[in-house]
Amino acid sequence: MTNLTSRHPDTHQDWQVGVGRRKLTPEIPVWLAGYGYKREPEGKIHDLWVKVLAFGSPEGKRAVLVTMDQQGMSKTIYERLAGQASTRFGIGRADFMLTFSHTHSGPCLEDDLQDYYPADAAQKEQVLAYSRWMEARVLEAVGEALGSMQEARIDIGEGFCPFAVNRRENAEADVPGMREQGIPLKGVVDHSVPVMAVRNKAGGLCAVLFGYACHPTTLNGHQWCGDYPGFAQLDIEAAFPGATALFFNTGGGDQNPLPRRTVPLCAHYGKMLSDAVAGVLEREMTPVSAGLATAFRWVDLAYEKPATRETLLPVAGGPAGLQARWAARMLDKLAKGEEFAAAYPYPVQAWQLGSRLLLIGIGGEAVVDYALRLRAEYAQGTTWLSGYTNEMAAYIPSRRIWEEGGYEGAHIDEYGHPAWRWDGDVEDRVMSGIRQVVTQVRSRINV
Repeated sequence: MTNLTSRHPDTHQDWQVGVGRRKLTPEIPVWLAGYGYKREPEGKIHDLWVKVLAFGSPEGKRAVLVTMDQQGMSKTIYERLAGQASTRFGIGRADFMLTFSHTHSGPCLEDDLQDYYPADAAQKEQVLAYSRWMEARVLEAVGEALGSMQEARIDIGEGFCPFAVNRRENAEADVPGMREQGIPLKGVVDHSVPVMAVRNKAGGLCAVLFGYACHPTTLNGHQWCGDYPGFAQLDIEAAFPGATALFFNTGGGDQNPLPRRTVPLCAHYGKMLSDAVAGVLEREMTPVSAGLATAFRWVDLAYEKPATRETLLPVAGGPAGLQARWAARMLDKLAKGEEFAAAYPYPVQAWQLGSRLLLIGIGGEAVVDYALRLRAEYAQGTTWLSGYTNEMAAYIPSRRIWEEGGYEGAHIDEYGHPAWRWDGDVEDRVMSGIRQVVTQVRSRINV
């Protein structure tokens, strides 16, 4: 397949768009992230990347979207990168959106899931060293994107890809048999594939941004890999030479790729996703008019019940390594006189691109209920959710999932919070914050 040109190459929307990229594959033996045990690297299946899109509108407004093959992102690193984006490039917090795919074949990062792994002092030093090296590469890619901005046309569309499975409603061992027998799988899913095509002045395709709602947990080995999003990006770049493919996770906190655990399956899911993207690119797409507005706010997510010395002591002395490490660290904080907060500052962000596209970014592992609700609530135009944005706060359950319980409804202690789960109004608080930033951006652009 050759590079696509626009069917209307003379029609431009006055956008300025730049692209940047750098390899992020570790060059030191930092452990792989995502599962709570020791995984020393044993080579790579393919490289990990940071890829960046810089957007510029006719009035001079700029915004930077960073996509990465990383498992998570700590508030520590996010704050440093956001600060550097402002200092070095004049890109404010609202104009800087940092996304990560959540591949479980990427490296551990500073202060992300810090109690998760049984790491010794030497490994912690490796994590710090990689994190600082990675940050420098991210900023290089941001600078490249801003420095390469050129006149461009932006078009959007939507595809379909059905491999994601609601892991709360379907036993993993049962899924292959159910698929073979044609038995419908259970539970809420989001199989939509949002696609953005960026074409240059001559009509050539120079970037493809696409998303999907599913955990990149096909693999659990010891080799670096972007999981299915990594394979999908490679497929797209091979099919459309000269184009950079960028992936964002639209919020699959309760979704898994099933069946899984083999490289051929991982490549297969990547090909399913890239085929869905290619299908959109080969159809007529919707142009996005020029105009850019951005907004950001911190939303306080309340804890149901912060931990106390009395509730932590039995956990610290218990058999569960992860929880024991967490409880011991919390007890140390209390011993030093720290008081646990009643709520956590959670990042919520919105971009309005022209009158057509609303992009909402929220932190942590949002479940698919959020994307489905937002598309219904903001049905005028096109609404996309990026659910793993700016920091890996914790699972972000809907009210439905919070009431049902289960893994996604709790376990925020594993993310370093001084509590076991959010308060029951977590969805209301997230949605309230989203409405505020959406109101701000839509007041600046006629939608």
